[in-house]
Amino acid sequence: QVQVGDLMLIRPGEKIPTDGVIEAGESAIDESVATGESLPVTRVPGDAVIGSTVNHQGLLKVRATKIGKDTFLSQVIKMVEEAQGTKVPIQELADRVTGWFVPMVMVLAVMTFVAWLLFPKIMGAAGLALGDLLPWLNPSLSGATLALYATIAVLVIACPCALGLATPT
Repeated sequence: QVQVGDLMLIRPGEKIPTDGVIEAGESAIDESVATGESLPVTRVPGDAVIGSTVNHQGLLKVRATKIGKDTFLSQVIKMVEEAQGTKVPIQELADRVTGWFVPMVMVLAVMTFVAWLLFPKIMGAAGLALGDLLPWLNPSLSGATLALYATIAVLVIACPCALGLATPT
């Protein structure tokens, strides 16, 4: 078990077990797990290193400065958990609106399907009057096909609104 102040010997290819400071040696360290940096970073004596990063080349002597929940990665995990546990006001509003918006769109889609299925002539006549707005309306199609097309149109039109309400979780 590593303690603060312990001197660790890190060989090439090994993970650095905890945050520390290089006392001796020089190496390229893969910090991608911690920083997202795609290229290894050269570290020399006196430089801080982050636990869970990988020593690529040289032999390093690292003095442990932080362990357990005090390490850099533990702090990052803690901040992410805290951020995920709280909702911003816009997210709460979006949740409330979505709570009634999505069911209303589904009810409207079902009503559209039923209306076009039960009253294809009336709906078709109304649709033909709006000819340029409904290019998919073809009087030679069956009532079920027209009902399906109209239902899909309602869902597609409502979709951008639902996507606009989406907030990251």
